[in-house]
Amino acid sequence: MHHHNDKTAGQMKEISVFTRVLPEYLFKKSNIVKIIVSTAIYASIFINIYKPFGSGTWDSNLSELYFFLYSSVIVLIGFVVITLSRIVMYFWNQRQRIVNIQYVMWILFEVLFMSIFFTIIVLSINNEANAWHTFKDCFYNTILILLLPYLIIHTYLSLSERNRELEERDGIKPVDSTARMIDFYDEREVLRLSVMKSKVLYVEAADNYVCIYYRKQSGVARFMLRNSLKAMEKYLADVDIVRCHRSYMVNLEHVSVIRRERGGIYLELTIPEMPDIPLSHKYRDKVDAWFKTIEQ
Repeated sequence: MHHHNDKTAGQMKEISVFTRVLPEYLFKKSNIVKIIVSTAIYASIFINIYKPFGSGTWDSNLSELYFFLYSSVIVLIGFVVITLSRIVMYFWNQRQRIVNIQYVMWILFEVLFMSIFFTIIVLSINNEANAWHTFKDCFYNTILILLLPYLIIHTYLSLSERNRELEERDGIKPVDSTARMIDFYDEREVLRLSVMKSKVLYVEAADNYVCIYYRKQSGVARFMLRNSLKAMEKYLADVDIVRCHRSYMVNLEHVSVIRRERGGIYLELTIPEMPDIPLSHKYRDKVDAWFKTIEQ
């Protein structure tokens, strides 16, 4: 019986790994650029040194310079394909969070698509080549061209994110719940902005930056700060500026209406002409709980 429970627990753990949502840092625009550019550079070096797909025998009279130009065209086409793939993935993740198994399948599709593309190129140049053997060779080499740089850059990004989280953990202490002023620091812990807590409206993520919207005499001001929304969430954990969406935090003191529509849930602010702030189901309980305490 105990053995059966251990087996069931192991299966559940495997399922949770497959269905775990991908970390947000993979979808930062700067990290997407790193993935694409590093893969293109590696592919260019790999093709010119290793000469895969039988390219070394295409034309014995082909100089190294012309081979480099031909390979650059191939790499450029592959660069465009990977770029389009990552753009589609980015917007898909905006609509519905991608999980590990979906990401693995997506990468395998990239490998398959590029393998077919390289097979077509080889067969168009060498009419005597066997289609099936050519495809297998192209599939093997495409794995080396794509998966190896993917593995390296993903390991690098994971370590960078872990180091950043450790620095945040040991950094500035969260704002005290009784504080009237909030000091906003950048990722280097340099003080950039001080605002009265009651003046802060909401905070919006902007890739590697956050935009802080606050009231002033002439209207509403916006201040851009190099930091992450995740760091802001920890820093503001003890005040009423809470996470309501993957891209937003809102000062609940300025929320007047929670509006539910078919397209989602939105928070209306007390300030006229301010945009509605989306509220995702993940953070809905926290916002509802705050309003219930106010009603009591």
